[in-house]
Amino acid sequence: MDKVFKALADSNRRKLLDVLYVDNGQTLNDLCRFLEMSRQAVTKHLKILEAANLVSVIWRGREKLHYLNPVPIHDIHQRWINKYEHVHLDGLAKLKQNLEEGIRNEKRTARK
Repeated sequence: MDKVFKALADSNRRKLLDVLYVDNGQTLNDLCRFLEMSRQAVTKHLKILEAANLVSVIWRGREKLHYLNPVPIHDIHQRWINKYEHVHLDGLAKLKQNLEEGIRNEKRTARK
């Protein structure tokens, strides 16, 4: 997961992932249009994304097509985000329950 976090730490790499999310299977030239940097710099970012398994490459003849692999991001969500999310959701459910009980109690008191 360290490679994934390192890859996601850079805004240019996140931009590349966003571009691939919208239009998957692009060449290096296609991807260069979205970033204001040299072709070599984009290649360097793509290699980091490939090493983190966030981008997969398929050769079509002489063309190298880049595809988004969302699995590592999903794994991070499951491991780091999802478990903390439950704590907040449980808290919100308890708050809702307490508020609803308070409203019911107020209605009972008002009827008496």
